[in-house]
Amino acid sequence: MKEKNILITGGTGFVGGYLRDVLLKQGHYLTIITRSPESYKSEESKNQKFITIEEVSGVMDSTDIVINLAGENLFGQRWTDTVKKRIYDSRILITRSLVDAIRASEKKPDVFISASGINYYEPAGDDVITEESKAANDFLAKVCKDWENEAIQARDLGVRVVISRFGIVLEKGGGVIEKMKLPFSLFVGGAIGPGTQYMSWIHMKDLCNSIVFAIEHEEINDVFNATAPEPVTMDQFASAMGHVMNRPSIFRVPEFALNIILGEAAVPVVSSLNVQPKVLQKAGFEFEFDDLEMALGEIL
Repeated sequence: MKEKNILITGGTGFVGGYLRDVLLKQGHYLTIITRSPESYKSEESKNQKFITIEEVSGVMDSTDIVINLAGENLFGQRWTDTVKKRIYDSRILITRSLVDAIRASEKKPDVFISASGINYYEPAGDDVITEESKAANDFLAKVCKDWENEAIQARDLGVRVVISRFGIVLEKGGGVIEKMKLPFSLFVGGAIGPGTQYMSWIHMKDLCNSIVFAIEHEEINDVFNATAPEPVTMDQFASAMGHVMNRPSIFRVPEFALNIILGEAAVPVVSSLNVQPKVLQKAGFEFEFDDLEMALGEIL
C-alpha cells in the first residue's frame, strides 16, 4: 500500500498505539484525534500530528482512510449507570461525528474501518460463531450494534465501510495479559469463572495486520472477526499462561466472586464465544500467531 493520509480515533490507546507504529513504519501520514493534543507535542513529526475531534472537519478532505478505535475501557470496573453511559457515548458519539464530517467533506475517504467487538454475538457454548451468527441482546451487544450502525451510515456517502469485531487482544502493556500476569507471577494464577467458556483471542500484531489487510483488500466490505483461528477455553488459556510463565494455574476465581466484584461487567468474562475469522480466512489473510502458547511466549 502506497503512502496514505490516515485519520485515527483512539490512536493513543492500547490498540491504537501499536497500530500507529505499524502504519508509521509503512510511511503513512497519520492524524490522531485525541482530547489533549498538547500532551503529545513531543511525538509530532512530519508523518504524525494530533488534533481534537472539533478539528476533524478541517482535515477530512485530505484523508484517504479513517480508522475508528475510540472507546472507554470496558473492563476492570463495575458498570454503574455513569460508566455504562461513558462506554456507550465514547463509541457512538465520536463515530457519529466522523460520519458527519465525511458527509460535509467535498472529497470522501476511500475506506472507513470501524472497530466493534465479538460481544456483539450471542454466547453459544461450544458452537462455532461466524460473522453470520446472531446478535445478543445484552448491554455490550447493544453498544456494538449501535456503534456499527453509526459507522455504516458512511456507506450511503459512497465510502467502503468495514467493521472489525475485535476478540480478546493479547499484548504487553494492557488488556487481559496485564490483568492476569500479576496473579501468575505471585503463584496464585488460574482460570476465571467456570473455565469451560471459550475465549476468542488475537495477538496484537495479527490485529494490526488484519486492519491493514482489510484496507488493502477491497473485497472486504462488511464485517470481519478479528480473532485467531484457534480459540481456547479459559482453562486452556490459564494452563498455557502458567506453562509459559513456569507457574501453577490451579487457583480459580469462581463465578460468584466475579459477580460480587464486577456485577454486570462479569457477564463478558464468563460468556462462551467460540468465534472463527471466516472472512479473513476466505480473503487469504495469514495469521502470524495462530497458536496460543506461541503467542504468549512472544509476549511474556
